[in-house]
Amino acid sequence: MEDAVGVSAYGASLAGRGFDFYKFIRQPQTVVRLLSWLFALVVFACITTEGYINSPTSAEAKCIFNQSDSACHYAVAIGVIAFLACMALLVLDVYMPFMSNAQERKYAVLADLIFSGLWTFLWFVCFCLLANQWSRTHDVRGIPEDAARATVAFSFFSIATWGILSYYALGRFRRGVNDVTIPTYTEPPADPHNAYPPTYAPTSYNPTTYTPTTYTAYPSNVPDSQQQPHFISNPQPQGDFSYQPPSY
Repeated sequence: MEDAVGVSAYGASLAGRGFDFYKFIRQPQTVVRLLSWLFALVVFACITTEGYINSPTSAEAKCIFNQSDSACHYAVAIGVIAFLACMALLVLDVYMPFMSNAQERKYAVLADLIFSGLWTFLWFVCFCLLANQWSRTHDVRGIPEDAARATVAFSFFSIATWGILSYYALGRFRRGVNDVTIPTYTEPPADPHNAYPPTYAPTSYNPTTYTPTTYTAYPSNVPDSQQQPHFISNPQPQGDFSYQPPSY
């Protein structure tokens, strides 16, 4: 099963968590991909080894499916490409956890989805073509019927396996980056043994307006003893004003 939400992206573990081979090999997607690889091998191997026989009246080898060479060529081509694609997609599944870029994972899963959906349809066409040509094959003398039936049967099985792979790829694509937990910075808890706070939160600055001080006049009810004397322009000298110098 896929990793829990928050520790995976596009169905694969986040980069840096390492690769677990035993967990990978037990995943349903890996098992189905290996089955698809095996079914493709059976299809093109049966045709390349026993899919062509010589008719009693001709030395030229003909396809066992109603002597339709196009049917055999089509099945071999689909099987070989599916065989190689399964190996390539398995390598991609192994490399997926090492992709740190979510955009690269998106393209990888999208390629898997498109290819799996396309090959589901092409295997359906292959099955219909082989089944139709085999039903029209009336002279089965010298034809390895088991190989023919195995080719038709495993073509049908391939439709199911590639359809399941398309479903898995669609689910991974829909989850997308929603499974990714973007780490956000959180303040560490306060240490009671630390004399200084972990962070300094500055207080908001509120500028104050300057109010000039108003000065009032000197109060009139102050006693005269405390008032300053008025300014006298020509002060008179103090002393005895009756003294006059003697005349000689």
